[in-house]
Amino acid sequence: MKKHISIIYIGIIFASLLVLLPGCEFIGDVFKAGIWVGIIIIIAVIAVIAFIVKMFKD
Repeated sequence: MKKHISIIYIGIIFASLLVLLPGCEFIGDVFKAGIWVGIIIIIAVIAVIAFIVKMFKD
């Protein structure tokens, strides 16, 4: 039951991020800022997602 609830929370988080972050505008701004900024942002997002998954996995 606990695993089922954590999957629901992760789904809610991803759905809210998709609604709140306008994708095309964000990616355009990243390319304007430079490729290294984009790489740092991608690493940061992956780290946050891994932290959230690990937090709900316990």
